[in-house]
Formats: sequence, C-alpha cells, structure tokens
Amino acid sequence: MGEKGLQTPARKVFLWVRKQSKKVKTVLGVVTCLTLLITLRLLIHDHNHFFVLAELVHFIGILCLIYKLSTLKTCSGLSLKSQVLTAIFLAVRVFCSFIMEGDIHTILDFVTLAATLWVIYMMKFKLKSSFMADLDNMHYWYLIVPCAVAAFLIHPATAHNFFFRVLWAFCVYMESISVLPQLRLMQNVQIIEPFTAHYVFALGVARFLGCAHWINQVYDTSGAYLYLAGRGYFWIPMVFLAEIVQTFILADFCYYYIKSVMSGQLLVRLPQPV
Repeated sequence: MGEKGLQTPARKVFLWVRKQSKKVKTVLGVVTCLTLLITLRLLIHDHNHFFVLAELVHFIGILCLIYKLSTLKTCSGLSLKSQVLTAIFLAVRVFCSFIMEGDIHTILDFVTLAATLWVIYMMKFKLKSSFMADLDNMHYWYLIVPCAVAAFLIHPATAHNFFFRVLWAFCVYMESISVLPQLRLMQNVQIIEPFTAHYVFALGVARFLGCAHWINQVYDTSGAYLYLAGRGYFWIPMVFLAEIVQTFILADFCYYYIKSVMSGQLLVRLPQPV
C-alpha cells in the first residue's frame, strides 16, 4: 500500500497547509488559536481551571524528562540553565503561594518543583558527561536582572507585604522567559530528540492555557479586568503581556513539533538560523 493510501484526513489537511504561503499559514494559525480559545471558553466555565490545567501539563512535560533521564541515561539536548530558572521561579512561587494563598496551585507547584530539582540533580551529577555545556550558553544574569528590576517597579497592589508582592511579580516575569536558554540550545543543535521535544511542546500548551485564562478574564470584564489592581495599574497588563510573550516564544517550536509529528518523524528539525 502506497503512502497516499495511508494518509489520514488530518495528515491530508496538514500537507495542504504546508503548501500554502507564509501569509496564509499565519492567518490559519490565528484562526486555529481563536477557535481553540472559543472551544475552551465553552468547555471550561471556571477560569481558575485554566491555571490548574496549565500546571498539570507542565508536570506531564517534566515526567517526559524524568523518563528520558532514567531510561535513556542522557541529558543531551536539554538546557540546565532553563531547568535552574524553572526551579527558581517555582521555588519563589511556592513560597509566596504558601504565604499568600495556600491552595491547589501550591501543591501542584511543589510537586513540579521537586521533579525539576531531580532533573537538575541528574544533569549536574549523574549524567554530566552527556550535558551540552558549550551549547547551553545563555547567561543567567541577562534574564534574572531584568526580571528583578521589572518586579521592583511593577508588582501587584495588594494588602500583602511589599517584599512578597515583588517576589510574586519576579516569579511571573521569570516564568515567561525561563524557556529561552532551552530554545537557544535547541537552535544550536537543530535536531531535537522526542522526549525533549515533548517537554517543550508541553510548556507551549501550558502557556497557551495560561494565556487563555487572561484573555477570557479581559473579555468577560470588557477590558476592565486590566485595571482591577487599584493603584497597581500596570501589573495585570504586564502579566497579560508576559503570558502572550511566552506563548509566542514557544509558538514557533510548537509548529515544527506538530509538523514533525504529522510527518511521522521522531526527531524535530528546526530551520537554520537566518
């Protein structure tokens, strides 16, 4: 049986999309995202569930890494710096959440933090020989310092202590760019093995769900939600912007991930940098 006989309707649609111009692909991407947002809005009525789903998807992505490290015994293609930055913002968020909220998010973040710390331990000590240190070359301070400055200047105007408000803002900003070292490493490598690709794709899905939460909140309040933080007028718009930035940062990789899956390829191939 030839390849055409094996094509599913989804694969036929994907092959048709591949033949279109970049402008048409962009329009189709926007339409797809809007359709997903509307579908999620109809299916999920409590906006808080978007964050719960996002945290669960993130944890599933971490499980893919745990499986890779424990069975394949290699951390090739994985950025240690992204894992460290992830551990930092999760640790800060767990601490602040425990003090300020103490709900299901605290538990989910704590479990994800523990899993991330295990990944870091394996990469630094057990599987150090397979770590691509020369390609994981984005400096921590280029990411941490801007987040700290932004958090000091723009943070929520709540009744909590100033220190906790700044810390909460810091973890929000840090989360939005923590994946950049991983994307830099993958761009250097060009070819991404399956489990690392599954992990990064999970991050993309998680961020899309987080972004969907904010879009729905803004829509339901006709934009008023952007300014519900009293004198902290810039806080919620900055959170909204951070979610959108991270979603778009990961959108390009998610496209190539889906492209590889639909083509039946195990490896994700990224384009050469221009």
